[in-house]
Amino acid sequence: MSLHQRILTDIQNRILSGEWPPGRKIPVEHELMKQYKCSRMTVSKVLTQLANARMIERRRKLGSFVSRPHSQSAVLTIPDIKTEVAALGQPYSFEIRRRVRRRSTREDNALLGFGKSVPVLEVECLHWAGPKPFCLEQRLINLEAVPQVAKETFAEMPPGTWLLRSVPWALAEHRIRAAEAGPETAAALKVRPKSAVLTIERTTRSAESTLITFVRLAYPGELHELVASFSPPSAARQPGNAVST
Repeated sequence: MSLHQRILTDIQNRILSGEWPPGRKIPVEHELMKQYKCSRMTVSKVLTQLANARMIERRRKLGSFVSRPHSQSAVLTIPDIKTEVAALGQPYSFEIRRRVRRRSTREDNALLGFGKSVPVLEVECLHWAGPKPFCLEQRLINLEAVPQVAKETFAEMPPGTWLLRSVPWALAEHRIRAAEAGPETAAALKVRPKSAVLTIERTTRSAESTLITFVRLAYPGELHELVASFSPPSAARQPGNAVST
């Protein structure tokens, strides 16, 4: 392993392990030169590579700091949270905090669009990126549409991943908003109460328009962003272009 690669790997490991948390100032160039007995050019190349990978932020006259990771979700797809975390270069884990089989309440029916009570599975799952909470998932699954989920413990994979792999879906609707973290959400995400969180609410339906699941995902507001790609309308549909009929 070259000296350049050794320095790069050492710093990456300290960041990804959480030894150097987001916001921590890393040693300045001359300290790294002394530690590794190398030239300033070698250190500068390593720091530039880390900055290009968005693992550190280089601030003029202040030094270099560990970046706060930003995940990206595509608004027009249903992303897998494990994949989102992996894209950040962070180890992924999850824990099931609540799993209850019950009848839907009046409040549930308002979210689900049902006029009557139905059997549902309520699941709360906390997703982690390394040592930090990444997303709090609160989900209702319609047991009339997905009866097989009643026996699923989610020991091997989280609810969202299980549904994506097990249940075909045809239509999803996202509702995205900024919100203040309530006491329970703040405690789960380890943020201050009333901190900004990005909330995504999604209903997913089958090809027969049967509701499969409703989920509310809460992310720490400063660590997540939404991304959507768009294409212009077909040229034939743009103003001033004739359309054959």
